Amino acid sequence: METAMAAVIREAGAFGGLLYVLVPGDNALWLTMAAGVPQAMAAPWRRVGLTDAMPVADAVREGDLIWIAGQEEMARRYPRPALVLPYDFALSAAPVAAGPEVEGGLVLLFPGTHPPHLSAEERDAIESGCRRLGRLLREATDRGDPPRPADRPLTLPPPAGRTPSPGEASELSAFVDRLPGGSCALDMHGRITFITPAAAALLGADVTTLLGALPWEALPWMDTPHVEDRYRAALVSRRPQSFTTLRPPDVWLAFELYPDPSGISVRITLSDPAGSPASPPRVQTAGPSRATVLYHLMHLAGTLTEAVGVQDVVEQTADQLLPALDAQAMVLMTAENGRLKLVGQRGYPAAIVDRLDAIPLNSHVPGSEVLTTGVPGFFTTFDELQRAYPSTRHEDGMASWAFLPLIASGRPIGSLLLAYAQTHVFPPGERAVLTSLAGLVGQALDRAILYDSKHHLAHRLQSALLPHTLPRVPGLRVAARYLPAARGLGIGGDFYDLIRLDEHTVGATIGDVQGHNVDAAALMGQVRTAVHAHATVGASPDVVLAGTNRLLTDLDPDLFTSCVYVHLDLARHRGCLATAGHPPPLLRHADGRIELLRVPPGLLLGIQSDAKYAAQEFPLPPGCVLALYTDGLVEAPGVDIEDATAALAGLLEHGDPADLDGMADTLVRHAPTPGDDIALLLVSPGE
Repeated sequence: METAMAAVIREAGAFGGLLYVLVPGDNALWLTMAAGVPQAMAAPWRRVGLTDAMPVADAVREGDLIWIAGQEEMARRYPRPALVLPYDFALSAAPVAAGPEVEGGLVLLFPGTHPPHLSAEERDAIESGCRRLGRLLREATDRGDPPRPADRPLTLPPPAGRTPSPGEASELSAFVDRLPGGSCALDMHGRITFITPAAAALLGADVTTLLGALPWEALPWMDTPHVEDRYRAALVSRRPQSFTTLRPPDVWLAFELYPDPSGISVRITLSDPAGSPASPPRVQTAGPSRATVLYHLMHLAGTLTEAVGVQDVVEQTADQLLPALDAQAMVLMTAENGRLKLVGQRGYPAAIVDRLDAIPLNSHVPGSEVLTTGVPGFFTTFDELQRAYPSTRHEDGMASWAFLPLIASGRPIGSLLLAYAQTHVFPPGERAVLTSLAGLVGQALDRAILYDSKHHLAHRLQSALLPHTLPRVPGLRVAARYLPAARGLGIGGDFYDLIRLDEHTVGATIGDVQGHNVDAAALMGQVRTAVHAHATVGASPDVVLAGTNRLLTDLDPDLFTSCVYVHLDLARHRGCLATAGHPPPLLRHADGRIELLRVPPGLLLGIQSDAKYAAQEFPLPPGCVLALYTDGLVEAPGVDIEDATAALAGLLEHGDPADLDGMADTLVRHAPTPGDDIALLLVSPGE
């Protein structure tokens, strides 16, 4: 697998790549192999949900190669990764498949100097490489050894450079020493692998201290966001970068960075202070560097803006924080009715965390106390934790813990527990970082709780307005389905109803109120009630729609409604229908023949108070199936409505009329991805 990965990167002319596998049942892509980028930079992208707005997720879902030509296009199409990596680089994302089966996705990274389009040769190299990787993944699965998500994906070593002869090495060393200023080399992780004495002198440190260190950790005055940012820019764009910074108290240094696949060469020279920026404050930090902190703060902020409900916040927080902070477990808690409420967790057995649920907030336990006081708690060892909370038992097997308040609108609304399998020290700098990260989570959780409350209320409203059960009518079989739209609050104005009029007659209706919000759901209830009221007095279909229309125009709701009403005479085996701008019903005869029941469509309800509606009779033979549906079942962007209706008729034709529920499930299952609500009502008269 490593050989195939290296080959596709080389043949496509990329400088790096990320290989993702599709884990069955997880609905997500997991990073299993990386090349050309350090682990720390790849960590936030370790898990990518199939519905995430990310290039690799889109490529896998759409089954096609996606090309992002540069920074501007990335910002336009994928703002979240563009926010975190605001550098000039190009990217391809393609599905990794073995035949029709998708096994994962491959992301390749290209320098910012790449032309705006992939060449035919590059595209061929990517597609053939994806097929090779797909076969290898499929073979591993068939052997019973499928790739599984790991805490740290495998990182391929950079390509080996040319090894100079002893004579060349001596000449190279002399050449570098003769150059003005100083020189050093950084590996792909930013660590210093080589430095000249002149460079060490300019930096004010000795060579042995600097070798193997990250510059912004070994030299506190370099721990500023723009220093590590320029390193990241060189690494990602593969373009030279430069910056100037102050070595306290008064020495200005200029740095030039020259990247290649093996690392970064750095030239250091004295800089003229004239025109240099004002002296940055000298800040001693501990824990993660400020640039690393900024990177993760931006990534988490961008991710949480897309989180909708509480479970979204839980999943996004776990996906981003655990790998970024090298923590192994997380618990998210809020308050409800004076008790601690567990809203989500990752990394713990359920039996352990369930004990935290419903603990009174006045209990002397860290999760509760952090929530009520807003003061974080950091414990490097269990002894420290037990001294603060004597009743605590060491059940989770972890070594260190951080309990963080979730603050929203200036008040604590919950607490976040992070647990570490290895002993973890929390210096002041890192404590500030963790508290800031928890603040982002708290704000997102507060929004999510409000969203979930509105969502629950809206669904209760819609549930109350739709029929809980349909009446049982002798000699008539019925099946109904309702699916909310896949956007907004997941509610809308689609409705259906079956109205028993007397022993042998029934009214059936279906309709669609414009919109996907609480207003649409409320109006839907009014329309359904009006249709029901007019139908029960024995009005004909045209009169039912005319009366309902007058009510709506009087209400002036500024929303329009389509509707079909059908009067079914089971004794005479006759039907009569009228429609207000609604898709025509389909009638499946007992022999399988499909008939589209066309009737002159009247105006949508709620437009014109004196609108007239035509009624049309049709035969309703025993064994037939009448299908009433809303446009969400047939409409999709770019699809002709006639073709979609014909496809629906084909499904109805080949369905089993003896199994109406199975037929309803089939029709709904083959509907377009619901950008609109879907309502379906199937009725079938017997002998």
